[in-house]
Amino acid sequence: MIPLLYLVVFGEGAVALLLVLRIGPLRDLVMKLLDQLKTGKGPATVKTLGCTMSVILLSSVGSIVRIQNKGTKLGTVTPMDQVLWRTHLLEATLIGFTLFMAFIIDRLHHYIQKLGMLKKSVIAYRKDVEKFQQQEKTLTKEDTKALSEIKSLKEEIADLNGKLQSLKTESDVIEKRRVDAETHVTALQHQSQDLLLEYDRLLEDNQILQKKLLSIG
Repeated sequence: MIPLLYLVVFGEGAVALLLVLRIGPLRDLVMKLLDQLKTGKGPATVKTLGCTMSVILLSSVGSIVRIQNKGTKLGTVTPMDQVLWRTHLLEATLIGFTLFMAFIIDRLHHYIQKLGMLKKSVIAYRKDVEKFQQQEKTLTKEDTKALSEIKSLKEEIADLNGKLQSLKTESDVIEKRRVDAETHVTALQHQSQDLLLEYDRLLEDNQILQKKLLSIG
């Protein structure tokens, strides 16, 4: 039993060492073996072995306690009991260390898996960040282009506003000329009416004078 426990302890130590240190592809190989061990009937087998070793551990601890109690009652411990006590103590120590190493290996496997997932997430996030940075550069270029176009449009609007103001001034001048022309035309119309009235009056006077001349002759 003890040689087998030594073999298991050394094997678990080697597995833990390979999980802690990356030695070529050995860590990936150990991770795959542990993944297979945790799938299918593997978990049930591991639990059964763990329970069996726990029972053996409790049995060894019980034997140690019984030998100690026996020695306490008798006041001395026989050589056979000393050998048995040391054997059970070594066996309990090896079993406890085996269970502890199994727990350490399980935790290492779990955290390495988690670390691998985090690395993949980090790589994906980096790709997303690079993509967003590229989009940001593109948007920055588009913003610069848009700002340039806006500036150009503002200059065109300012130029058009200047032309509009000039046209408005010209329109006001033309409107003023039109009003002056209408006023002048109205004055000429009044003057023409006055001349027509004066012409009619002179025509009547001429007719009256002609009649008087005829009557005198």
